[in-house]
Amino acid sequence: MDSDPRRRLISSAVALLADEGVEAVTLRRIARAAGVSHGAPLRHFTGRAELLSAVASEGFAELAEAELPSRGARARLLAACRSYVEFAQRNPAMFELMFRHDLIDTAELDQAVFARFTKLVTDAQAAGWRAGTDPRALAASLWAALHGLAELWLWGGLADRDLLMTLDLTLSAYLD
Repeated sequence: MDSDPRRRLISSAVALLADEGVEAVTLRRIARAAGVSHGAPLRHFTGRAELLSAVASEGFAELAEAELPSRGARARLLAACRSYVEFAQRNPAMFELMFRHDLIDTAELDQAVFARFTKLVTDAQAAGWRAGTDPRALAASLWAALHGLAELWLWGGLADRDLLMTLDLTLSAYLD
């Protein structure tokens, strides 16, 4: 177990989130899981929102660390798109938390993800893909499509098989 109490609280919250979902991640439950007093989280965080924001930061970091091919701007963009949806499948509760702006404050992290995604789009455009389109608008449109697919899957609107088929069709519509 981590000796840093702040780190231990975050780790416990990440585990609780993965096991039981967003609504289960209360300060009291996190404290119990971390083996500390119920007041301990408030000695290390200003409240639930700050602690959940730290938890969501872990998810954004994992998403940013997705391995992309070293060659081919289009291949990197395609891999990033797939990675985004696959992350939602592997980490449904974390994915939900990362975009729950009613619970967390991660605007800077959202902007960093969008900036990285826009860079991938710009690189693909430099290689000839949709060169005349505003890269920020194109990135926003593609991100919205990917996020919508992930959310539909999370809420039961798409089965696993349908998600993968729809993802392939979406990427084909955008990237071909």
